[in-house]
Amino acid sequence: MKLCMIGTGYVGLVSGVCFADLGNNVICVDKDQNKINSLKKGKIPIYEPGLEELVLKNYRNKRLNFSTDLKDSVKKSDIIFICVGTPTKKGGNNADLSQVYNVAKQIGKSINKFKIIITKSTVPVTTGDEIEKIIRKKNKKKNFSIVSNPEFLREGEAIRDFIFPDRVVVGTNDIKSNKILKALYAPLISKGAQYLNTSRRAAELIKYASNAFLATKITFINELANLCEKTNINIEDISIGMGLDKRIGGRFLRAGPAYGGSCFPKDTKAIINTADRFKTNLSVIKSVVKSNKNRSNLLLNRVSKLLKNRFRNKTICFLGVTFKANTDDMRDSSSLTMIPVLSKKGAKITYYDPTGLKKELSKYKNVTFKENIKDALKNSDLVIIHTEWNDFKSINFKSYAKGKKPIIFDMRNIYTPTKINQQGFKYFGVGR
Repeated sequence: MKLCMIGTGYVGLVSGVCFADLGNNVICVDKDQNKINSLKKGKIPIYEPGLEELVLKNYRNKRLNFSTDLKDSVKKSDIIFICVGTPTKKGGNNADLSQVYNVAKQIGKSINKFKIIITKSTVPVTTGDEIEKIIRKKNKKKNFSIVSNPEFLREGEAIRDFIFPDRVVVGTNDIKSNKILKALYAPLISKGAQYLNTSRRAAELIKYASNAFLATKITFINELANLCEKTNINIEDISIGMGLDKRIGGRFLRAGPAYGGSCFPKDTKAIINTADRFKTNLSVIKSVVKSNKNRSNLLLNRVSKLLKNRFRNKTICFLGVTFKANTDDMRDSSSLTMIPVLSKKGAKITYYDPTGLKKELSKYKNVTFKENIKDALKNSDLVIIHTEWNDFKSINFKSYAKGKKPIIFDMRNIYTPTKINQQGFKYFGVGR
């Protein structure tokens, strides 16, 4: 099939490359000429394991192309995916849909035959209705169908999630479009993916509801971790005991820092905003957002206790600063809340992350990126394991610490207390 992916961010690029790898002809469109030029050279703008290899393979095989010409790309394609960003609006909680609507206007001007136009971007309920109105104004013949097909890709696991999805959700009441999309996804359905055809509005809400529920699980276990610390219980025993119940499941029941990334923070806010528009109180999700916002403050209080509230001339090392492992995404990472506060209190911050220096932290004078774990740990008074990279799972702290024995604050519970204590270090986890 001939596909057009509008937007070469996380969703558009990963989905486009994977569709091409399934044998489709895909054009990835972006208005950023520099990004398109880089992609043609095989340079990937995001960190995602395995993505670079797939881009090069399918670009060489001419199943994958890149362009800045949206009008021409739409005309050449049968199925159009809208994959542009929908960030939270500044000063509010609702999603900024300006990019989605601008793209819809351009698509409306470019339709030359029947097109299936799909919103893969995460959008609030009724967005598809609005897109349909916009395109109908530009195209009176209505030789198009507007479909919602939300993505469920985890950063760091995106390619696997695309190839082996739990479900494929297609929101449309149009029989023709549903038949075509079921054929498009047939290779994934044959591997066990559940194909779910719903109304367009239901598909839009499924995405938000799913992310809000996963965010709730993370916040729930983090709050239980607070109780475990005060009752001398290991939170991991609780997580395992709960997770063995098939109705609950163990995924997303890992205590740690606040949730972050490109989805959970903005999507929980957006679903609350949607409910407010329809005069419905989502009190549980509101509590989740509030609790998660306070999570970094609770961990900062713990840091303060570990250092006995003395920050001047103290060196704090952060191992990992991204919101999770296997991604370079810094969006809403709790490190962006914690590091500035610690820096302001007079602490010197060193950090190492496998994805390199972060421009978001460059503006702080006493925050320094180190090229490796050894240099980051040097002369540290406190080591914070912030992100669960594999690089951090087998560190011999004894061999790195020369003269100093830093306190180890393991926010991801990577290590057992016994193992680190045997090396002669004070060790603290989360919910233990």
